[in-house]
Amino acid sequence: MRHLDKRLMSYNIEMTEVSGGTFWKSYTEEQIAGTAEFPSVTSFTDVTAMPELMEYYPPIDLHNKRLRELTKALGPAWIRVSGTWATKTYYDFEDVTKGKAPDGYSSVLTREQWMGVLDFASYVGAKLLISVSNCTGDHPNGGPLDLTQAKKIFDFSHQYGVDIDAVEFMNEPNILELSGAPQGYTAADYARDQDILYRWVRSHYPNCLLVGPCTTGDPAAAGAENKGFGAGIASMTKTCTTEELLAGTQIPLDVFSYHYYNGVSERIAGTMPAAHWPAHLAHSDAYLAVAPDCARAHTALRDRFVPGGQMWVTESGDAGGGGDTWASTYLDVLRTLNELGSYGTITNGVIFHNTLASSDYGFLEHGTFLPRPNYFAVLLWNRLMGTAVYDCRELNRENIHIYCHSRKDGACGVVYLIINNSLTDTICVTIPKEALRYTLHAQTMRSSTMLLNGKELTISGTCGIPKLTPDLQPQGTVWLAPGSCTFLVL
Repeated sequence: MRHLDKRLMSYNIEMTEVSGGTFWKSYTEEQIAGTAEFPSVTSFTDVTAMPELMEYYPPIDLHNKRLRELTKALGPAWIRVSGTWATKTYYDFEDVTKGKAPDGYSSVLTREQWMGVLDFASYVGAKLLISVSNCTGDHPNGGPLDLTQAKKIFDFSHQYGVDIDAVEFMNEPNILELSGAPQGYTAADYARDQDILYRWVRSHYPNCLLVGPCTTGDPAAAGAENKGFGAGIASMTKTCTTEELLAGTQIPLDVFSYHYYNGVSERIAGTMPAAHWPAHLAHSDAYLAVAPDCARAHTALRDRFVPGGQMWVTESGDAGGGGDTWASTYLDVLRTLNELGSYGTITNGVIFHNTLASSDYGFLEHGTFLPRPNYFAVLLWNRLMGTAVYDCRELNRENIHIYCHSRKDGACGVVYLIINNSLTDTICVTIPKEALRYTLHAQTMRSSTMLLNGKELTISGTCGIPKLTPDLQPQGTVWLAPGSCTFLVL
């Protein structure tokens, strides 16, 4: 038996959402339905500047009642404010830039915007993980990291009354310049600068967790040839390994982190077609295996650099490049729930879904903050699945994935999650006693609406969450429809 972090299911609010900026362009209704293709690009350098892939979004309204209430309902979580945009953001808490980024930076974070993040985290009861800027502006005369920016955001947050609970030095440092680091930046530079930052954090904010290295697609990870590892993005540019980033560091990490995506989306499939999974395979055993395979591959790196520590997936989602066209539909629920279930059988840690409320892979739709199928899936997970994990390996077979946890309500008994990822075959299982049954399914796999025991899941009014009411399942044979996900509370 293994015990999990109660904040296992967490999420990202990208820095570009907070300050306003470019992010992944939304798919059309036809593309989401699978009736129209997305025109894929065949090459890119700075994706944040490509109009084919990106569009400008104004700052997110973190005081929006629907956003706050639906997020709070998810329960205890971590919020990560990071992303490539964060690496090049200037913290203007004194209102001196008038909105124009200083030389060496690309964007500006205002005092009011950061206060919004701190207020939001406090309201929903979340802990806060950030990365700091590490661009040309943070390296005067090309030298080591200058701590002015880092000190500013840590000290401001502390003085406001909401401390930063964890820090990653920068987002995806193994991609180097593509992640916003200065031109010519090396793994040795990173190791030097991570120590500079973390030595200061250890001294001034000793309760803040030091997390890293936040890589994507480490080519040295066991099994990294799998096309889903790191979404393959790291293979497109000059990269370095976790070993190169961390071997020379002196300040030990508290938590090991990496990024996982199930391949790349249609948006950038043209740049690396071998790393893209087509929709007709998005339910397959091979597709669902990517997340646990990636976790197993990274446990060896965790054991090497953070022995005994937790392992965090600080970005996770169905596909790199803003998500696939079906990321906002029921089809991705199978991957999401299987990732949560399988992770608990491998290690303890936290998974940060990317994102909470932006792009097509957000739990909530951008702008309207209406919940998508994945939102209700993780809401149900958080309400039912306790932190004790039991071994179900012998119960798993082709097209059926079974996970067993303690009950979240603390009552004696267990909760089973059973995923029937066959789209053609009904399966049956046998239970020894009566159970409460919660079956998630949809009219079509690419439906934007999900059903619970046959009833559509939608909110009422501004933020009225529907009752997640179970059916009573008698003991004996339980039939599970194709493409369904069922929780059985015994």
